[in-house]
Amino acid sequence: MPKTLKNLIKFICFFGIGVLLIWLFTRGISPEQWSQINTAFRGANYWLLIPTMIIGIASHWFRAIRWKFLMKPLGYQPSTINTFFAVMVGYLVNLAIPRLGEVTRCGVIAKYEKVPADKLVGTMIAERAVDLLCLIFLMILTVLVQLETLGAYVNDEIIQKIGDKIAHANVTQLVIGVIILIAIIVLIAWLLRRFAKSKIAVTVKNLARGILEGILSIGKMKNKGWFIVYSILIWACYLSQVYIGFYCMQETSHLGIAAALAVLMIGSVGMIVTPGGIGAYPPLVQKTLQLYGIPYVIGFAFGWIIWAAQTALVIVLGLISFIGLAVLNKAAVKETTA
Repeated sequence: MPKTLKNLIKFICFFGIGVLLIWLFTRGISPEQWSQINTAFRGANYWLLIPTMIIGIASHWFRAIRWKFLMKPLGYQPSTINTFFAVMVGYLVNLAIPRLGEVTRCGVIAKYEKVPADKLVGTMIAERAVDLLCLIFLMILTVLVQLETLGAYVNDEIIQKIGDKIAHANVTQLVIGVIILIAIIVLIAWLLRRFAKSKIAVTVKNLARGILEGILSIGKMKNKGWFIVYSILIWACYLSQVYIGFYCMQETSHLGIAAALAVLMIGSVGMIVTPGGIGAYPPLVQKTLQLYGIPYVIGFAFGWIIWAAQTALVIVLGLISFIGLAVLNKAAVKETTA
């Protein structure tokens, strides 16, 4: 199957999931509730979205700098602006096709900064692993700090559902799956040894070596302290966006950092489930806010306002980055050839 067709099918599937979630979430809304939601949208103070967007830009800039820390042990120092543009282009691509954005941003740096793409993939995996650890830490912290508010919700909606899936899991299918996976790994290892000198085997080995080197770069960093600082800054920016966003609506302006943490934690899950969180982020935010006594219609409006602001920022910055990469690097080429 052609790569373009595969990507198109992926986009249609994930976009379809988002649309389905929107329909499932909105089908039970009465005309009266729609009228109240419309009133909530009109009454929001959209000027306060400007500082949240500025903070959003800062979070993406910090992510670009943090990524550079992973490239330095490999012997590469790309420019911060090119790295920032690559990050934003990756986010933009992710809105259409999940996970392709990570590959795209590696490709951008490989093209404009002459860094081996396989090593960049390794650094990207390492970076995502750190983000996952940060999210897990925040989840645990948020639940522990607000056990009375979130304890029952997490138990009913997450722990019990996971437990039910494990309880109803088909052990035979699981064992067969593990055996097949091991068999595939053994087969690949045998083929690589059997045809060790072939062009394909050499390419695969070099790719695996490059990815592993990129992953291990996190342990070779000299500035581990700064890497941690920038990781904290990134998540602090995410938290600040939600907290400041509360002031966009009078009904949510009284909510504090604790509620912002909960929205960030559960909303992040929505951003993972569908491309850019479409159809998943707003309802998850709405359900979270209900735990803090926020009416359904207000939570609905708030979720969509925050999601729309974040998505618009990614689209605008992503498009600017596409243009910026071409213009900035064209000028650099002229300077070197002059």
